[in-house]
Amino acid sequence: MSVDRPAISLRGLTKSFGVGNAVDGVDLDIVEGEFFSMLGPSGSGKTTVLRLIAGFEQPTSGTVSLLGEDVTDRAPFDRDVNTVFQDYALFPHMTVLDNVAYGLRVRGVGKRERQERARAALDTVRLGGFGDRKPGQLSGGQRQRVALARATVVQPKVLLLDEPLGALDLKLREQMQVELKELQRALGITFIFVTHDQEEALTLSDRIAVFNEGRIEQLGTPAEIYDRPVSPFVAAFVGTSNVFSDELSRRVLGRGGIHSVRPEKMTAAKLDAPVSGDRSATGVLAEVIYLGSSTRIIVDLDAGMRVVIQEQNDARRVGDEERGARVRVAWSDRDTVTIVADRHAESLDPAP
Repeated sequence: MSVDRPAISLRGLTKSFGVGNAVDGVDLDIVEGEFFSMLGPSGSGKTTVLRLIAGFEQPTSGTVSLLGEDVTDRAPFDRDVNTVFQDYALFPHMTVLDNVAYGLRVRGVGKRERQERARAALDTVRLGGFGDRKPGQLSGGQRQRVALARATVVQPKVLLLDEPLGALDLKLREQMQVELKELQRALGITFIFVTHDQEEALTLSDRIAVFNEGRIEQLGTPAEIYDRPVSPFVAAFVGTSNVFSDELSRRVLGRGGIHSVRPEKMTAAKLDAPVSGDRSATGVLAEVIYLGSSTRIIVDLDAGMRVVIQEQNDARRVGDEERGARVRVAWSDRDTVTIVADRHAESLDPAP
C-alpha cells in the first residue's frame, strides 16, 4: 500500500434525501492499495457513501477526490472506478468472455486485445475454461467471479463492491472471502467493500469504518475495532459483547462508566468449582447452546444483567442438564474495555 496519497479522499461529505442526512459530514481517507470495508446496519449511510464515490449520487455538500483529483462533479463513466453489485448485473445473452470484455469494448479496445485481456482476467479468477458459457450455466460463485473479472479487466484505480457476497450461501460466501482477498492482493487495486456482515468485514479488511446514522462511529484495523470499541454501538454491533451500563458497572465492577467484555473472555462454572480471573459475578444458568467447536452459555446475573459466554467445548464446565443452576461467571480485568469513563455516562442502547 502507498502512504504517499489516498486513493479516495472524502471531505465534509453530506447527502440529504429531504428528511435528515443519510450521510452526515463524513471525512475519510482510503489508502491506495488497501482493502477497506464500510460496515454498518441498514440505513447507516455506508451504501450511500459508496454511491457518492461511484458518482451514482451527487453530494448535498462536500467533495470526493480520487488520487488527489476532485471528481465530485464528474459522471460515473468519467471516474477511474468500477463497481461490483450484489446481483452481478451480467448480460444473460452474452457469453462469459463477452461479458468480461464488454467494458473494454465500450472503451474502444480492439477485438483481439480485449479478448486476450478478458481471457487473462478469467484466468485470474480461475474460470479460464468457461469463456464460451452463458451466465445461466454458471453457479452463483462462478457468476460472482465473472463479475469480478469484468470489473477488474479495465484496471480501475478503485474497485467498489456493494455487498457482492450477500446472495451466496454460507459455505460459498466463506470460500469467496478468501478468494476475494487473494485477488485484491494479486491485483494491488484499492478495494472498497460495503457489508453489514461483521465477520466478513473482520476477515477481509485492512481497515474498517463502522457507520451509524450517517457518520463514522469508529475507524481502525479489525483488531482495533473488535478489541477496543469506542462506543456502546460498536461494542454491540461488531460481534457479540457484554456491555455494562454505568449502573451495572458500579454494581459488578465497582466503578462508573460504560464497559464491555467479549464472550470468549468469560468463563462459567458451578458455584463450588474453582474459577480464574480478577472479577466474578454470580447468577443463574439460563441456556446452553451447542455450536460444534464451541458452546454458548447464557447467564442471568444477580446484578440484573444477562451475559453471554463462549467457551471451547473441551473447556466446558456446565451442561444442558444444569439450566436453572447457580453459577459463577469470571473474567480478567485486562479483558474489560472501558467505553465511556465519565461518571455521567451516556445512556446505553446497544441494539444496532
